[in-house]
Amino acid sequence: MAEYKVKFKELKSRVGIDDVAYSLGYRLDKKAGVGKYVELVLGDSRNRQDTIIVSNRRDKASQTFFRRDGSKGDVVTLIRENLDRFVVSGDNEWQKVAKVIARFANMPEPEYKQEREFYRGAGHTSDFDPERYETKTLDSANIPRLFSQRGISDETVRTLSPFLTLIRDTKNENFDGYNVGFPYTDTNNEVRGYEIRGMGGYKSKAAGTNSSSAAWVADMTRGDSVLVKSVFFFESAFDAMAFYQMNRATLPENLALVSLGGTFSDGQITGVMQRFPNAKAFDCFDNDVAGRIYGLRMMALLEDIPLKITKTDKGLMVEAKGKNIEIDTQIPIISQVSKSLSIRHRMGQWLPPKAFKDWNDCLLNKPMEPIISATKSDRDSNLAEQRKSSMKL
Repeated sequence: MAEYKVKFKELKSRVGIDDVAYSLGYRLDKKAGVGKYVELVLGDSRNRQDTIIVSNRRDKASQTFFRRDGSKGDVVTLIRENLDRFVVSGDNEWQKVAKVIARFANMPEPEYKQEREFYRGAGHTSDFDPERYETKTLDSANIPRLFSQRGISDETVRTLSPFLTLIRDTKNENFDGYNVGFPYTDTNNEVRGYEIRGMGGYKSKAAGTNSSSAAWVADMTRGDSVLVKSVFFFESAFDAMAFYQMNRATLPENLALVSLGGTFSDGQITGVMQRFPNAKAFDCFDNDVAGRIYGLRMMALLEDIPLKITKTDKGLMVEAKGKNIEIDTQIPIISQVSKSLSIRHRMGQWLPPKAFKDWNDCLLNKPMEPIISATKSDRDSNLAEQRKSSMKL
C-alpha cells in the first residue's frame, strides 16, 4: 500500500471538537446557552468530571476549546488527552492521533514509512524541551488537593513523592499555576517528558513527551533495579498510586509501578523490562476492551508470540501460531490463551475487581454499574435457597 501522508489541516476541517467530545460521552449543557460558545460536560451534575467551552461550533476547521483553569487546545489536543479511549496502534503517540482523526474524517488510516512528514504536518515538536517547563519538588506538608479528590492518601503521596513533581508550562499564557507532573524516564533514567494532571479533570502530556519508549516508572528500590521482582503496568499514574495504596500490605517489597499514560507502545514495555531483568510483568490495565487488548499485546511481547487481535461481537479473536482463540473480555486472558498456546508465564495479571473500570475507580468505590444492596428479605431468601441446595447435595 502506498504511504498515506497525513495532512492535519485537511483532517481538522472535517472533524470538529464536538464530534470527538460527543463520542467520549460529553453532553451539551443547554443551561449555559447555545451561541458563539457552547459548553460540553462530561459526567452528571453530581460527578462533573470535565467541562470544555467550544468556540466556532459551526466551523469545524476553526474550532478550539478552553477550560476555566486556563488550559486550551484544538481537536488534536482533545484526542491526545483521551488517547487511551481509542483502540489504535502505532509506534508513537502522534501516529495514533492521526489514525483516530482519520477515522472520524472517514478517511483511510495512514501507514508510516517516514515519521518526519507526520510531525511536520501535525505542527508539533517531536522533541521534549525541558527548558519550556518549570518544575519544583512536591512539598509533603502542602500536598495538592488533586490527590485527595482521587482518594489518594497523604501517606501514599509522600511514599511516591520521589517520582512526582510540580510542573508549569512557561508557554501557557492563560494558566500560570503548577500542575502535578509524573516524569517519563527512559532506560538511562533521563526525563523525556511528563504525564500532567490538574484540577477540573485536566490531563495532558508535556509537548514532545516520548511516549514510544519512555514511561512513568516508580522503582521502589530507588535504583537497585536488579532487585526488582515485580513490575506492575497501568494506563495512568493515578491508577498505579491507587493500586499501591489498596494493596500495599500484600505487595512484594521489591517492586516497580509503571504508567503508560494510555498510549501503549511496544517500546515502553520492552524498555521498562530491560531495566528490570529479573522481574515479572503484571497486567493491571483497565476492565474494558482496550485494557484486554493492552494485556494481550504485552503478553505477545514478553512471550515472543506474534498475535493478530480482532474485535468480534462476543469479545476478541486472537490468531497465533495457526490457531484461533476466542477471548472473553470479562475474564483474565492468560488462562484462556494458555489452553491453546505454550505460555512461560513471564506475565501475570492483577486486574481491578470486575465491578470497576480501573484501580482508581475501585479506590473511590465508583463501580461501572450501580450495585444495589440486597434487602434483608432478599438475603433471607438467598440463604434459604443455599441451605436447600446444601441439603440436596
